[in-house]
Amino acid sequence: MTDRHELGHDSDESDALVRPYVITQGREHSENVQLDLVSVVIAARGDVDEVSLEPEQLRILDVCRKPQSVAEVASHLDMPVAVVKVLLGDLIGRGYALARAPYTAESPVSRDVLQAVLDGIQRL
Repeated sequence: MTDRHELGHDSDESDALVRPYVITQGREHSENVQLDLVSVVIAARGDVDEVSLEPEQLRILDVCRKPQSVAEVASHLDMPVAVVKVLLGDLIGRGYALARAPYTAESPVSRDVLQAVLDGIQRL
């Protein structure tokens, strides 16, 4: 019987290629949720049907107890960002997580909000 290592196959290397494909069921992106590296995600609820989730999804929810960017989640779990995006999309779709775009200086703020802030400051 021939060992895979004798044939020049490194099981860790082939597992690293196959595993993300299996985890995402062959999907390269989420169908309903658009996330980028700086999208902020957080676990939405504590009651989770652990049997219906993949171990990687449970790990994501654990990391997302505090708001995290998609890049931070991928880094914490040492997983490819593309895989994390697909799994987060599934979690968001099932109501287990929430996501929002990060606030930026270019984000439009309505005049009403600015006026309310100014009024609040003046009352101090």
